[in-house]
Amino acid sequence: MSTAVRTRDLDPAYSIVVPTLGRPSLHRLLTVLAAQQGPQPQQVVMVDDRPQPEDDLPVPAGLAERTHVVVVRSWGRGPAAARNLGWRLTEAEWVVFLDDDVQPVGDWTGDLMRDLSATPAVAAGNQARIEVPAPRDRALTDSERSTASLADARWITADMAYRRVALVEVGGFDERFPRAYREDADLALRLRDAGWSLVHGVRLTEHPLRDLPFRASVSAQRGNADDALMRRLHGRRWRRRAETGTGALGWHAVTAGALVGTAAAASLRRPRAVLACGAVWCGSTAAFAVRRIAPGPRTPGEVARMVVTSAVIPPVAVAQRLRGAVRHRGARSWPTPVRAVLIDRDDTLITDVPLNTDPERVSPMPGAVEAVALLRRHGIRLGVVTNQAAVGRGDISELQMHDVNAAVERLLGHFDTWQVCPHRADEHCACRKPAPGLIRRAARELGVPTSSIAVIGDIGTDVTAALRAGARSVLVPTDRTRPQEVAEAPVVATDLSSAAELVVQGRVP
Repeated sequence: MSTAVRTRDLDPAYSIVVPTLGRPSLHRLLTVLAAQQGPQPQQVVMVDDRPQPEDDLPVPAGLAERTHVVVVRSWGRGPAAARNLGWRLTEAEWVVFLDDDVQPVGDWTGDLMRDLSATPAVAAGNQARIEVPAPRDRALTDSERSTASLADARWITADMAYRRVALVEVGGFDERFPRAYREDADLALRLRDAGWSLVHGVRLTEHPLRDLPFRASVSAQRGNADDALMRRLHGRRWRRRAETGTGALGWHAVTAGALVGTAAAASLRRPRAVLACGAVWCGSTAAFAVRRIAPGPRTPGEVARMVVTSAVIPPVAVAQRLRGAVRHRGARSWPTPVRAVLIDRDDTLITDVPLNTDPERVSPMPGAVEAVALLRRHGIRLGVVTNQAAVGRGDISELQMHDVNAAVERLLGHFDTWQVCPHRADEHCACRKPAPGLIRRAARELGVPTSSIAVIGDIGTDVTAALRAGARSVLVPTDRTRPQEVAEAPVVATDLSSAAELVVQGRVP
């Protein structure tokens, strides 16, 4: 930890969490933070959300000298999951979330202290002023206008400080939102429902305009699936409560309906219906394109982009909304309850006996009997997920492994699923932990989403496999657990019985 990081005893303690995809802008952000002269954070947690990181994130030496920097991986699960992993590793009163492409302005840490000190006790969060610098020599393109709208957005986490106690109370961000869209509004509504308020601060952060690819506006329509989840969770009037715009789904539905009607009429050889539906589709598409083209630079490239994407967006938007409605039709409030627990075998469920082929040598770990009994009493389904490379190496036979597993069930009762990886590490399979394959297979067999599964293990590979699968995790350290694995684990228990108690008490986020 850094020394002499707070200038006054009354300065609120805070940590910074930065979810990142490793973009070049991350270095600029960290450099600005390192140059701040005001009260320093207790720690900076960088959450690497790249699906398959091939290198480590660089940490500027100046930042590491001023505060404690932690780098963890969330394996491409999206910003909501990345932020949750980050803030759960902090202990300070306040957690400040920064996007990896923003840049704090001026005496940001000093302004942050003034913001946090002035935040009333009933307020869960304090939002910075977001400024999006615009070019002076031309109008904004359509994609740039989308970025510029962030300056007026409510409760976005580009620079948002939350009380840690409030995050704990509501379970943090809803990880069913897979992209940086609506997860911030959902959190704000849940905090308000819990009796908290949200306020604005004076600190300033710049969010640069982004040069997005040609089809970015089409890809953005995936957000309509998130809107379906918002409606399911917060009702029909969620837009008014979240203080967001009315949206264009109604317009898109008319346009897409006219397009489907045109195709149907053509297949039925009804020319009048084709003309009528086609006229509605053409007129609606043209009006949509004109509305997007008018305020922009009107260059040939921009006009072509608007014409093409204006024709594609309506059916894609409607399809995404329908997909979201189906996918989230049974969604419950966050956090969802744990419905299944998957336990590592050796050194978590039973004592590790290297290359054991003798069922008589199987013995439960301390607390194992009590743990599985407690979980079963609460109706939680149980499974085992275990790497058994000794089978792949030929050190033990598959039959011998099954005999040992049968002894486990004689001692501890029936498990609803056994998921075993027999492969060697050099085979690079998709099931050997820390890969998520075993957990995903168990979820399919049990018929539960991975977000409703908790994985209990004794080493970092168990935690990583859970994170990569989108499940929760509890680490039960043993003598072979490395200190870094303990430090990076979201939840740690002293033994298996304590881990089970955390699960049934709903304390495994």
